[in-house]
Amino acid sequence: MTTPRDYDVFDAGAVTLQSGVVFPQARLAYKTYGTLNAAKDNVILYPTSFSAQHTDIEWLVQPGAALDPNRYFIVIANLFGNGLSSSPSNSGDVLGSAPFPGFSYYDAVAIQRRLLVERFGVSRLALVYGWSMGGMQAYHWAARYPDMVQRAAVVCGSARCSPYNHVFLEGVKTALTADPAYQNGRFVAKPVAGFRAMGRVYAGWAMSYEFYRDEVWREAGFESLENYLAASWDGAFARRDANDLLAQIEIWQSGDVSRCDEFGGDFDRALAAIKAHMLLMPGRTDRYFDMRDNEHELPRLVHARSAALRAIPSIHGHRAGNPINNAADRAFINAEVSALLQR
Repeated sequence: MTTPRDYDVFDAGAVTLQSGVVFPQARLAYKTYGTLNAAKDNVILYPTSFSAQHTDIEWLVQPGAALDPNRYFIVIANLFGNGLSSSPSNSGDVLGSAPFPGFSYYDAVAIQRRLLVERFGVSRLALVYGWSMGGMQAYHWAARYPDMVQRAAVVCGSARCSPYNHVFLEGVKTALTADPAYQNGRFVAKPVAGFRAMGRVYAGWAMSYEFYRDEVWREAGFESLENYLAASWDGAFARRDANDLLAQIEIWQSGDVSRCDEFGGDFDRALAAIKAHMLLMPGRTDRYFDMRDNEHELPRLVHARSAALRAIPSIHGHRAGNPINNAADRAFINAEVSALLQR
């Protein structure tokens, strides 16, 4: 028996990707919350992050919170490669034996824009909110569609993937692909050992030095560090398709707001194109979306209506930006985003 899906799909048809490859039938999975008002100006776009689907991040959409469905029409767009939107795992019917082509953030935001314009008639976004890869999409939105985006909140994200971030992902990718199930550039079976190795590598990067030094994992009921690693990280990515994860890593590593014909690789020019109210919220202890990237970007937002950097004062590393079980970090983010929405 098929479980009813709780999301909708926008069929974008044949799409020429930034790479020049034509994807024959691009599908964007999305879910909406709240009601679109008559003026169509209460829209918040909330793109997903690495490995995440809308069900993983919709907890932040709550009455009384910053992403309030009683006030806003919130659209969570599932990023390509996440298993719901077009991904290696679900595109065999349209690709046949052809390899899954590389999508980019450029492609993602272009198709998200088509969804909003063609399906809902939206021409203005009150906010683009994103964490991690979602934050990178928010940056791409603000740079590519400056007259459409009124505000953008970039949480533990950046305008491009830094060399250090790239190296982190190389470690993650290498741990996963060392599994014997990886053959001739793709996984032919579930990489059980690879998923575990990937999780162990990720554990050292996602959380901070202070998190481990102070044994914060004990607050969640774990009796030992090994117990925490085994329960929280060994299977953290095993629920996903491994080929899908590689597709998303490719998007992540290639991320750069200036990597398009419009900006020609000129990073300063790309940031100067942004007109939105910008809120950069790095995690103080984030190890791969380092706060210094946002500090470098902030003075280059020369045409933004406003630009502020508010570091999350947390020892939860990158996960400070997705504080599902962390009331203090959640309150900080909600307060800052609520203030942004008043500008």
